[in-house]
Amino acid sequence: MTNRMPAVFMGHGSPTLALDNNEFTRGLAQVGRQIVARHGKPKAALVVSAHWFTNGWLVQTDPKPEQVYDMYGFPQELYDFKYPVDGSPELAQRVLDLTGADFGTKADSPTTWGIDHGTWTTLCHVFPQADVPLVQLSVNRQADAAQSYQMGKRLAALRDEGYLLLASGNVVHNLYRVTWNMPADGYDWAKDFNATVRDAVLARDDDRVVNAAKLPNYKKAAPTPEHFLPLVYMLGASQGERPQVFNDSLDLGSIAMTGLAFGM
Repeated sequence: MTNRMPAVFMGHGSPTLALDNNEFTRGLAQVGRQIVARHGKPKAALVVSAHWFTNGWLVQTDPKPEQVYDMYGFPQELYDFKYPVDGSPELAQRVLDLTGADFGTKADSPTTWGIDHGTWTTLCHVFPQADVPLVQLSVNRQADAAQSYQMGKRLAALRDEGYLLLASGNVVHNLYRVTWNMPADGYDWAKDFNATVRDAVLARDDDRVVNAAKLPNYKKAAPTPEHFLPLVYMLGASQGERPQVFNDSLDLGSIAMTGLAFGM
């Protein structure tokens, strides 16, 4: 058992993932079991979620964070779903200590945000007992990929302190091209972009990923950056480590569920 906690990028799809029992949820559950078996249960986890996209970096500091239902038009069963996880003010303070103010980090104590669906729809499978406290860090819309990568490097020290680093997003995320009759499948352009990014990560060609906006099909794969950038944070936090790949497939035509676990 190693003391250094992993850094994990999780692909998330429809919010109904929380209710599903399929290849994607089983992949998330397997990663959770591996983390505990190989590293022990984390003291807490820091989650970079695509669904908290803010001006500047914000840290969620509430010891009892609200579960945020930031989605519309889904079955009532989903809005009744509870993931009663605690926060960790200690971890939140460490994040603030490590990141400083020069990147524009701001924290209202507590912030108005809680645990959004990018987090609880995935973590309910990774840690189904809700027994690992969570802190969210926002994705900064004012920071480019290179700055987000540097922020990830600053967060890496948390891994040596018993804290798990998680990111929830997608290599490919284009809601405009979602096709509901394409479960567990994707368009060729989406598959190609996903494979290009995955292979660059496996080769630890971080520059290629950080500069993914120059790749063919980037504008289709990431018409807005907030779902792609969480991967860049985890790259920054895992210098030179080659990941374990899980859930390596597309869903609904234009959503990549690909996950990458560093340091496993």
